[in-house]
Amino acid sequence: MEMTMAVPVSFTAGALAEIRRLMSAPEFDASKFLRVGVKGGGCSGLSYILGFDDKQPDDQVFEFDSQTFIMNKSHGIYLMGMQIDWANGLNARGFTFINPNASKTCGCGTSFAV
Repeated sequence: MEMTMAVPVSFTAGALAEIRRLMSAPEFDASKFLRVGVKGGGCSGLSYILGFDDKQPDDQVFEFDSQTFIMNKSHGIYLMGMQIDWANGLNARGFTFINPNASKTCGCGTSFAV
């Protein structure tokens, strides 16, 4: 498995803890990779992808703080410098995306425009 040097995305300690908690569940499929990416759609034009998936031929493999993740090569321009956090409060619970490339984000925090 080849590693790419410049890691485009970072994770907070809270996000890493939640990802590792999900991966330690008995039903977790250990053949899957953590995928970070974007897809068309959402209120602002693009939506974030964060989930577990099979590695595809166009994927690059990265590692941040001992956490391996995959990302399609073409998604780097949208995600470079983004930080993924985990919110566990009364008003908000879930992963949040802090993306310096987004010119506009929506209220749900899961879609953006560039």
